[in-house]
Amino acid sequence: MSPHSPARRLGALIASVLAGALGCAHMGHAAAPACAEPFAAIYERVAPAVVFIAATSVNPFRLSDRVSRVVASGILLEPSGLILTNAHVAYARQAMRVTLDDGRSLPAELVGADPIFDLALIRVTPPAGAALPVARLGDSSAVRVGDEVLALGNPLGLEQTLTRGIVSSINRVLPDVPRSLAESLIQTDAAINPGNSGGPLLDRCGLVVGINTATIPDAQGIGFAVPINLARTVIPELVRHGHVVRPWIGFHGQLVDQDLQRLLRMPLVPGLAVEVVEAGGPAERAGLRGGQIDVEADGRQFLLGGDIVTEINGVRLTDPDRLEEAMRALKVGATVSLVIFRDGEVRRMEYAMPERPVLPSDLAGGRAMTPLGRKPRRGGP
Repeated sequence: MSPHSPARRLGALIASVLAGALGCAHMGHAAAPACAEPFAAIYERVAPAVVFIAATSVNPFRLSDRVSRVVASGILLEPSGLILTNAHVAYARQAMRVTLDDGRSLPAELVGADPIFDLALIRVTPPAGAALPVARLGDSSAVRVGDEVLALGNPLGLEQTLTRGIVSSINRVLPDVPRSLAESLIQTDAAINPGNSGGPLLDRCGLVVGINTATIPDAQGIGFAVPINLARTVIPELVRHGHVVRPWIGFHGQLVDQDLQRLLRMPLVPGLAVEVVEAGGPAERAGLRGGQIDVEADGRQFLLGGDIVTEINGVRLTDPDRLEEAMRALKVGATVSLVIFRDGEVRRMEYAMPERPVLPSDLAGGRAMTPLGRKPRRGGP
């Protein structure tokens, strides 16, 4: 996962990505009617920059079904062979091959991956003298509900398939990931299936506004894409470090608000009720306590009985926005100061935050959505 690009390649990549963003920003919503070229023309222009990915991994601890294979998609960002796809496609794979639009098959290596945002960079080395076509990135902040979008990828291994739909919703939060780490997703009803992972979600101008990533099990017409603006912020770190650097606070929980107090009919103070303290993390070493009492009320589940964090670095945790503000201000190596409520008493706790490692809950298998990169089993998706 070690980066292998020189600093000038990183600078050029950032510059090219930002240039694409500025180009789209100049168009704005007022220019939208001008983007009316036929879908066939968009396909012909964008398809050469969309690749087919086949990845293989081996679980050495199993006696049967040891080999796992996935098929997926990706988009070319650089003529030299840098490809953006999903982390659940590329992370921890022993072998990857990329098939270009013209049929050439090339070995690929991992540049960097972030399982939390489900984004990864891989690289192929094109034949000598060959310059690969690249996708143009758009501006996902300009996406509106009702906008027409296209999904391009390799569903179920069917190469270069184009589907059409609309943006069904925006600001969907990734399930089973703390809000402080989650980013809003684009929801679409454009048909996406296993194999579409890492492929582009295109706006009406043929610009990439999202990276198709997942569906909800047993749903129809409910797919999700990672906004391309989020990918734009992650790309430099993946190139430079091979991963995204984050502080490790070491605990998770749910906010205690007035609705929760009325629901549970318990005397709880406002704050973050700590449910899980991550094993081996800094919060565990500092002595923070997680919940022990499993409670379900009105279809909601809670693990109560642990500490309630009322402040983080002086920010009172009274609502989700304040929690997000406090969490986003945390830095690797800095000291976090907590005010907690425990056994009827207010206490203070401080500890230094190391860099956050990849945890089992970060991986796609632990989420409520179905990643699109998995090869379908016989008889079903």
